[in-house]
Parts: sequence; structure tokens; C-alpha cells
Amino acid sequence: MSIAGLAFSLLRGLDPERAHRLAVWALRQGLGPRQVGADDPILATRLWGLEFPNPIGLAAGFDKDAEACRGALRMGFGFVEIGTVTPKPQPGNDRPRVFRLPKDGAVINRYGFNSKGIAAAAERLAARGAGIVGANIGRNRESADALADYAAAACRLAPVSDYLVINVSSPNTPGLRALQDRAQLLQLVSMVRVAATEGSGGETRPLLVKIAPDLTADDKRDIAAVAMESHVDGLIISNTTIERPASLKSRRRAEAGGLSGAPLFAPSTALLAEMYRLTGGAIPLIGAGGVADGAGAYAKIRAGASLVQVYTALALRGPDILPGIKRELAGLLRDGGFDSVTQAVGADHR
Repeated sequence: MSIAGLAFSLLRGLDPERAHRLAVWALRQGLGPRQVGADDPILATRLWGLEFPNPIGLAAGFDKDAEACRGALRMGFGFVEIGTVTPKPQPGNDRPRVFRLPKDGAVINRYGFNSKGIAAAAERLAARGAGIVGANIGRNRESADALADYAAAACRLAPVSDYLVINVSSPNTPGLRALQDRAQLLQLVSMVRVAATEGSGGETRPLLVKIAPDLTADDKRDIAAVAMESHVDGLIISNTTIERPASLKSRRRAEAGGLSGAPLFAPSTALLAEMYRLTGGAIPLIGAGGVADGAGAYAKIRAGASLVQVYTALALRGPDILPGIKRELAGLLRDGGFDSVTQAVGADHR
């Protein structure tokens, strides 16, 4: 076990939110692990004109305020997504609001978009240095105009980000998931794109939408149709789930909030494959939900993901999982007869 792994084992004895804050602080101070050497060349991939050294990213939710993105990139993530960032600072829901489910390899959170606001995030992103960083944006809980909130966040963060993500799928902000409705989502994407382009002085940024796993068949078809019609640059599949599988064993399994981790892997991967089919493979997808090893990342890629995100496994098992995920994924790509990540994307559909 590495020194970072030993330090992480100490954090596991703390309250989950306190451990989370300490991990962010450590990365911000440059105290996290650092990747030694370059990534395996087979992991390199190009998307939206960006060169990713590997397809494994840190999902939104860990670095909510762009404090730790430089440290996370030094760990060896191929990209980092910060947020969710709201226009104005807000505290989020009352504590306790995050719970480990150790017997299930899962976490339940109901953070509720605790954010220091776009001004603080924009300042840090402007000074972040090299590496690919996306910004995940959301609305303020008490805002009367949700669409205006997303537009304001996009205008401020687009110039200092490599891509933007519209988060309409957190289960912890009342009414947020209703923005996945076809008409509202179409209007939202249009407004955000205009605001992002204006904020970037006419330059465009890749614009993605992060969706929930708890969708009806009509919801999925509508989102696919909106994605195609509005020419979004990608979908992130998926956010946490409000479902509670009967298989859960941990004491805190009934807590309210979004469930992430191992129980989310199968449903989120099935949704990923379905959205790949519904969009004909024409829209890049980022697979998120329950990835804890190289086999999980490989399964997401074969189901249709161009990139993969990790969070809960990192929170439960520590930073030592990342080199293993990349090493195993490289081996599986070669064993599958692929020369690159791109060749493997959507392989299960061929």
C-alpha cells in the first residue's frame, strides 16, 4: 500500500463528509499521490478536439468548487469535472448528508448542491494550469428562474473550462429532474449554449447534459431526441439513483438521497447502452456509475462510452485504485484486439 493509501485508511475512520473535505484539502495543498511515468499509449484518446492521456476521469461531486483539480490531474486522472457549481453560494442540505454503505460498495448522498458559487470557481479555474477540466453547473435551490441560473453559470465558467455539463439529474434539489422534460430541456440547452458562447467571446465549448438513471422509456426517447435536435456534444450517463435495490445490506441503506457505487453499475451501464442505440452512436457518451476496476471501465466503453468517470470507488477504496483501473483497462483493450479506446467504443453493438 502506498503512503497515500495509508493516509486514506485513516480517513475512513472519520465522518464521510469530513473525510471528503480533508481529501480535497490534501489535493489542494499538493499532498496527494502523483503519477509516475506516462500513461500507456493505448489509453490516449481524442474527443471534442481535446487530447485525453487516458479515458478515466474524476466525476463531479468530489471537487465541488475547483479546489483540487490540479492535484487530481497529478494523480493520473485523464480529466476532472468540477462542480456542481451554482451561480450564488449556497450551503446545501442539512448535515449529516452523506453515508457510506460499506457492505454494498456504495454511498448515499443528499448534499444538495453545496457550492461556493461561480465567482470562486471561475477564479480557481483560471489559475488551474494544464490538464482537461470540465465544469458541471446547476441552479440555486431558492432561485425563481432555473434557466437563468444555468445561463449565468455557463457564461461565467465557459471561458475557464474545457467543457460544460448541464446537471438536471441530481435527486437532491427539488424539481431539478423535471428539467429533463423534452420542452424544458430543449430550451435550457439553447439558452446555455448561447450564454457559454457569449461568455467565451464567440468561442464554443463542448456542451454536455448529465442524466438520471431513473427514467421512463418515454423520458429516454425524449432526451435522445433533444440531444440530436439540439446537437449537444455529449451525454453523461448517469447520475445517482433514487432506487434502493432489495440486495442492499448496509445499516444506512434507507437514507434519503442518491445512491452511487456498485449497485448503480448494472442499471447505469444498461442505460448507457440504450442511449447509444437511441442516438445511433452519433453523440459521445461518458459512462459513470459503479466503476471500480478496469473491467468496469471496459464494459462502459464497449457499451458506448468514449470516456469513463469514477468517484464512489475512490471515496471507499482510496487513490490506489486509479493505476490499477488504467493498467487493467489497457490489458483488456489489447486482449480484445483493439489498438485504441476509440476502436472499442460501442463494440457490444457491432
